Amino acid sequence: MTQLDERAETAARASRPGGRLSSPLVRYIAIRLVVSLLLLVGVTIVTFVLTNLVPASPVTAALGERASSDPKIVAAFKAAQGLDKPLPVQYAIYLGHLLQGNLGTSIQTHDAVTQDLAAAFPATVELALFVIVLSVIIGLGLGLIAALRHNRLPDQIIRVVSLLGISVPTFWLAVAVYFLFFFVLHWAPGSGRLDPADTPPPTVTGLFTVDALLAGQPAVFFDALSHLVLPGLVLTLYTVGLLVRFARSAILDVLSQDYVRAARAKGLPGGQVVFRYVLRGALLPILTIVGLAFGSLLSGTVLTEQVFAWGGIGQYAFRAATALDLPAVLGVGLIVGVVYIATNFVIDVIYGVVDPRVRVG
Repeated sequence: MTQLDERAETAARASRPGGRLSSPLVRYIAIRLVVSLLLLVGVTIVTFVLTNLVPASPVTAALGERASSDPKIVAAFKAAQGLDKPLPVQYAIYLGHLLQGNLGTSIQTHDAVTQDLAAAFPATVELALFVIVLSVIIGLGLGLIAALRHNRLPDQIIRVVSLLGISVPTFWLAVAVYFLFFFVLHWAPGSGRLDPADTPPPTVTGLFTVDALLAGQPAVFFDALSHLVLPGLVLTLYTVGLLVRFARSAILDVLSQDYVRAARAKGLPGGQVVFRYVLRGALLPILTIVGLAFGSLLSGTVLTEQVFAWGGIGQYAFRAATALDLPAVLGVGLIVGVVYIATNFVIDVIYGVVDPRVRVG
């Protein structure tokens, strides 16, 4: 048995349940969890402070010009909302409500912010899942082809396409695609998640495509899927461009490693070398960019959702910001922070499971 094989066997034994590295893995996950919780507290502080630094007055936005000119009404509103107290006290009140699951009441919709977010988040999740699955399949495939055909014609074409995907402004592309395929060609349905004539399926997950399948409504499923296409393709173009560049770079780096050259020298089939050695070696940096892209999509793509009236977190954030809806803005800021922290936590855990060097480092 070679020294390399001995190391691999040692790592395999250590990663089994009860193995020597099981304790470091648990410790590593616990540390990452504590760090994530501290980051979450930091997110609440930053979002609260930045929201209160907005120059416009939330009192005027909530009461209107006429009511906000009456000192008694303004004083009563500030007392009801806790705006007459110092910022540290306001933050302590906000944190106490937050621990109880209370994000306040939206000034715009007059509903609980948690209720608004619970209604909007599944729409963003559905769009994000559609985009990330499509982007991973296309982006990793093109990145692999570009790396294996390095500096050849396929590589040059793919690099140009990825550069265009990153460079084209998403909001401009959304408007252009919507105008072309809906208004001019009539190839795609209009805005929203369903046609006005269709009734949403019974809510189970909040994802119309999934809920329609669970309810046995194929017509509603295909309608929801057709509405996903245009906003999904707009976001996929950018995400694919990002994944192609990172995947290509990571795979090229692995292809130059000695163990890949040794595998080829042994006469192993090209497919086995690619899938067993190259892709596994490039997995960690690719996981990083996929996780960050998915977190960005889950946080709400504001302009794309607004163009297509998607009704997700992005559109809710846009309306809350334009209406100076302070509780809603705080809720969106918190959900965005939670999404990124949770995404990075999952990536870190996967790192620790896949690569023992991370958890013992």
